[in-house]
Amino acid sequence: MGNGKKNFTLVASAVLYLLFNLRLSSDPMKSLQATLWQLLQTVPYVMGIVIIIVALLQYMAGGDKLPWDRRFRLFFGVGIVVGLFYGIYEYAGVGGK
Repeated sequence: MGNGKKNFTLVASAVLYLLFNLRLSSDPMKSLQATLWQLLQTVPYVMGIVIIIVALLQYMAGGDKLPWDRRFRLFFGVGIVVGLFYGIYEYAGVGGK
């Protein structure tokens, strides 16, 4: 994969990560606060999951280090899934106010 394509897919996954964790409200400031609160709640769990996945991948590869861009892609991918499930949970009325 070309270097430009790698950078594009990394940026696209970061944008999708933010989009899936976006919490909309009628007021833009409330939307920003809700989105930041969403990220503060989910980032520690996503980081923990990614650390475990990276450790397993490095163990299976014989100790070879995983490049930083793949670590970020894993973080964004897991974060997208977690943001999707948490959003469904909130919008279903279970976790909302």
